[in-house]
Amino acid sequence: MSMTTITKVQGTAADWRQMGFYSIAIVFNLCLVAQVLTVGVAYFSDPSWWTIHIWLVRGYSGLSLVLLGGALTLPFSKRVRSLATSLPVLLGLQFCSIHLKTPLHLQVLHPLIGFTLFYVSSSLVHRIWREIADYSQPESTAN
Repeated sequence: MSMTTITKVQGTAADWRQMGFYSIAIVFNLCLVAQVLTVGVAYFSDPSWWTIHIWLVRGYSGLSLVLLGGALTLPFSKRVRSLATSLPVLLGLQFCSIHLKTPLHLQVLHPLIGFTLFYVSSSLVHRIWREIADYSQPESTAN
């Protein structure tokens, strides 16, 4: 019986941190949406938006490290940890693909990595929500 009480107290303490982590994951995902929108406007309408596209990624890329740290310290599944770990890796590949000039023209991978980054970020948001929702379900008291 005391084991259940301890678990519930620890669960309550983890809830606000997990919700904060979830909020940061949503903000990161929304920043990726803004990235896609700014590059679209820059390409199809007004090239001055390209500067916003560049500064936006420089502004929010640190969130990937915050998410990585949170995933490694908070009680989440291995799936959440692997998704959060892949975010800074994919961002690093994004930077490399656009800045490294090689005869192989790796720049062509930049949008593909970007789509993968958006997929992983969206999957992370959905996975966190499922885990938080499952975690907050009341335990069965059947004996």
